[in-house]
Amino acid sequence: MSAVQLQQIRKAFAGTEVLKSVDISVADREFMVFVGPSGCGKSTLLRTIAGLERSDSGQVLIGGEDVTELEPSQRGVAMVFQSYALYPHMSVYENIAFGLRMIKLPEAQIKERVQRAAQILQIGQLLERKPRALSGGQRQRVAIGRSIVREPKVFLFDEPLSNLDAALRVQMRLELIKLHKQLNATMIYVTHDQTEAMTMADRIVVLNHGKVEQIGSPLELYRTPVNRFVAGFIGSPKMNFLPVKVERADSAGVTVGLPGGSSITLPFVAGDLKAGDTLTFGIRPEHLSETVTGDVEGKLSGSVIVVEHLGGETLLHVNLANDVETQDVVIQVKGSGESTTSDGQSIDAHFGLRHVHLFRENGDALQRLRTVRETAATA
Repeated sequence: MSAVQLQQIRKAFAGTEVLKSVDISVADREFMVFVGPSGCGKSTLLRTIAGLERSDSGQVLIGGEDVTELEPSQRGVAMVFQSYALYPHMSVYENIAFGLRMIKLPEAQIKERVQRAAQILQIGQLLERKPRALSGGQRQRVAIGRSIVREPKVFLFDEPLSNLDAALRVQMRLELIKLHKQLNATMIYVTHDQTEAMTMADRIVVLNHGKVEQIGSPLELYRTPVNRFVAGFIGSPKMNFLPVKVERADSAGVTVGLPGGSSITLPFVAGDLKAGDTLTFGIRPEHLSETVTGDVEGKLSGSVIVVEHLGGETLLHVNLANDVETQDVVIQVKGSGESTTSDGQSIDAHFGLRHVHLFRENGDALQRLRTVRETAATA
């Protein structure tokens, strides 16, 4: 078993708390990704699991064993860093074998493990080369191979793809997904790139200022973010946010005024809301459409100020009609690559109510009203 549990982890540097009572459970053989902006504490948390940082309080358990006070070499983990840190004077084979020689493993066993790792990573033909003769992706595979041969309980990755170009990052993402399936191991991966998180993770931990904002599957975080921070961080392009005023709040939902003067009733629990309260209306660019479809129930109107043609899709930057001319609100609308919309054109961006999110002033998401179908399913 190689489950990882973090219990009440706290860490401060020079009086500044960077991890604030963090609780996370990583299941055996799970691929979990820690994601968040720079400075949110994700790398510090990973280093705490590895034993490279000691927490001020709390416990780290690996496979049910409390390893909080153990040295890194005693924890059964292997870490792949952002920097490849290969020995330039050694061959690929020697780089991968180095750690095993340090623990005085028999040479026959070393050879077997190196050959197996090379086969998994498809670098068998590179074993005699020096690092200077390798591409960035090949060097990263060697760094991963160095971890594989140790046969750890848990693999830890600290932004391992950030030094690669865009095309190679996509390729290496696929390689790591396949590697996880092949090794059937527990992996914890740190990145600031939410695209990496969405495509690779079984579950994602969203961190912000040393706190866990939400833990869930990629689609769970995308569809039901618990607050405005998660909603804005997960998804690319990011969610559109509009300030709105409550006009009515009752059992039928929450009626808000949209930019341009129109009103719409949204299917959310009114709770303690009252007329005049300020909320944030959220809608993703991909859930806005230039054309009317079957589930369209609302629209935002404005003028196109910038058109970005991206090949398979078009991103429209739309300045919404607003009652106060000095407070223009710009949203993004993701259209098809065949869009003929041009700068200066007036458009209606249509949306379905099921794609709308509402957030309180403190950032918390409003609870959506349950449909008749959902209520019957749980009765």
